[in-house]
Parts: sequence; C-alpha cells; structure tokens
Amino acid sequence: MTRERAQVLARRGTWLTAVSLLLVAAVYVRALAFTPPDRFQGPAQKIFYVHVPAAWSMLLAFSLTGILSVLYLWLKDKRLDLAAASSAEVGLAFGVVVLTSGPIWAKPIWGTWWTWDARLTSTLFTVLLFVGYQVLRGAMTEPDVRARYSAVIGILALILVPFIHMSVYLFRTLHPMPVVLKPGAPSLPGVMLATLLFSFGVFTLLYIGFFAQRYALAVLRDLKDQEAASHALS
Repeated sequence: MTRERAQVLARRGTWLTAVSLLLVAAVYVRALAFTPPDRFQGPAQKIFYVHVPAAWSMLLAFSLTGILSVLYLWLKDKRLDLAAASSAEVGLAFGVVVLTSGPIWAKPIWGTWWTWDARLTSTLFTVLLFVGYQVLRGAMTEPDVRARYSAVIGILALILVPFIHMSVYLFRTLHPMPVVLKPGAPSLPGVMLATLLFSFGVFTLLYIGFFAQRYALAVLRDLKDQEAASHALS
C-alpha cells in the first residue's frame, strides 16, 4: 500500500469512527428512553446494550487476528502481519470495555464485582494473552521474528474464541446464556432485540473504523521505517 492510499484509509476510518460514536450515543438514547427494562434486573440491565456488542467486537477482532496470523505464516506477506496486529490492538480496546462494563453490571445483579466462572475467566485469560501479544511486539525488533511469534499467539487466541462462547454450555456458570447466538430463536422481546441488533451493527462499524485507522497507521510507520533504513544504507 502506498502512502497516499494509507492516508485515504486513515481519513475514511476517522470519519467512520466519528459516525459510529454518534450512533453509540443513539443506541443509548434508544436503550434508555425507548426500550423497556428487564423485569428481573431492572435498569441495571441497560448496560447489556454496550457490554454484549463490545464482547462481539472483541471476539470479531481476535478472530480476525487469528485468521490473518494463519495466512501470514502461509503467505509471509507483511501486510497480513500489520493487519493482524492492528486488529489485535483494537480487540484489546474492546476487551477493556467488556471487562469494565461486566463487573459494573454484575455488582447489582450478582452482589459481587467478579466471580471466577468459566466465561469470565476465559475472557480475562484471552485479553491477557493479547496484552502479552502487544508486549511481545513492542519488545522484539526483528520484523520477521516478531511477526512469526505474534502469529503463534494470534492462532492460540483464535482457538480460545469458540471456547469462550461455548463455556456457558460446558460448565456451570453465573453468566447468562446467549440470547441471540443460540440454537433456536432469540429469547428477547422484539423491542429489546431490535435495540441489541442496532447496537451490534454500530459496534461492528466502530470496529471497522478503529481497524482502518490502526492499519493505516501501521502501514505509514512501516513505510517510514523502510525509508529510514534506505537512507541509512545510502
């Protein structure tokens, strides 16, 4: 990718992110003003419309990192490594939202901020794995070695993604069962389901906007490093 194309991608990502953030506000206007509260959890359930879509975007980002990592080990294309690293960083940001909003929701419902059940523990482990991914990329200076080692971590995380989803079926857990991605029809009233699906779409756009900006920045940095190396040799 040329510098000009990377700059265009960065601008488009910035606009998409700005629009997505406005839509996140619209999601919460709809959730607070036009969506009824859960009859058992009350107003605390409203954080559901950020927590669950953020978890979806986190898993989408980590899955894409894993898939791009597999492709990098096969094709040895630097752009795949840059894209994988960009998706991992965006996924980590969404992971922080998940691990922050989850305890805020859990405290009034479960009476505790945290419990070491399978869903929460596996999510925390995966997020920490990607913290290690970022530390590794920052610590290694040889691009090819860094890319290979990062790809291994990305593939390991890809294996964990379906386990996170299935953990509530495999183990006894306080965490609610899925209400949309489940066998059979979704188990939400129509208005609540519409708000949730709207939020899913908004958070997916937000992921794309963040990813576009982060990947463009990675490409621009790589081009700058190549230019610096070329000048050093000349």
